[in-house]
Amino acid sequence: MHGFLNIDKPAGITSHDAVAQVRRAARQKRVGHAGTLDPAATGVLVLALGTATRLIEYVQESTSKRYLAHVRLGVRTATDDAEGEVIATHSVPTLDRQAIEALLTQFRGDIWQVPPMYSALHHQGQRLHELARAGIVVEREARLVTIEQLTLHDAIADTLVLDVHCSKGTYIRALARDLGEAIGCGAHLLALRRTAVGDFTLDDALPLAALVAGTVSLAQALLPAERAVHDWPVMQVDAEVAKRVRNGMPIQLDGTAAARARIHAPDGQLLALVQYTGNGWQPTKVFDWG
Repeated sequence: MHGFLNIDKPAGITSHDAVAQVRRAARQKRVGHAGTLDPAATGVLVLALGTATRLIEYVQESTSKRYLAHVRLGVRTATDDAEGEVIATHSVPTLDRQAIEALLTQFRGDIWQVPPMYSALHHQGQRLHELARAGIVVEREARLVTIEQLTLHDAIADTLVLDVHCSKGTYIRALARDLGEAIGCGAHLLALRRTAVGDFTLDDALPLAALVAGTVSLAQALLPAERAVHDWPVMQVDAEVAKRVRNGMPIQLDGTAAARARIHAPDGQLLALVQYTGNGWQPTKVFDWG
């Protein structure tokens, strides 16, 4: 089987656990995920099967993500989420909706964000979370991320429910931490649900348990591989040009001013991804779906 699965990951398992379960259910080794979700987080996890794994990078790199985040005010934790040890508590000031909206303004658009110590980023050859568990805290370089939309969905006692639409590389835990600092009472991420990865949305996601148990057929749930590059210009070629593409040879095509495109064979199947070089369209990835 080749293609993508849009699954709704439950809490309590890692993204690698989800991959392993689908690998066993599909009875094939070549399965990967397009963007990790923490074990406590739920929601959209995009998996690729078979040759579609060669397209994972385009799901990871070119798509923004959307989350529903519950932020608990007044409590700081070592991990910036509910899994960590409580390290400080503070009283929460009275905030009306207008005050909260004013605070959220500073976190919209391009912002600098310091990654949490409990993360998979590397420092001098070691992952930050490994250092953190050893009691070592190191300076982390701030990274530029983009918060495309940040909306107050609800406010329940000391918990804010936020709808966050953000770029790749954004840490929602860090957003919760920094929002708590801006308010002056500290905060942590209480719960997180990913509602979208690009155009893979929660509305279309299938429960992992149903796929693994066979209640929902994997083959029927599989989305076409070209879903990863659905917004690229499409060029369908004849048999002669398709042969050149399969051999990795550049081709001449008209019809688009884009820098890259996807080539489909005469039968409509995705054949290759190509890039314009000035001397023609050079295949960068050629696919064999056999």
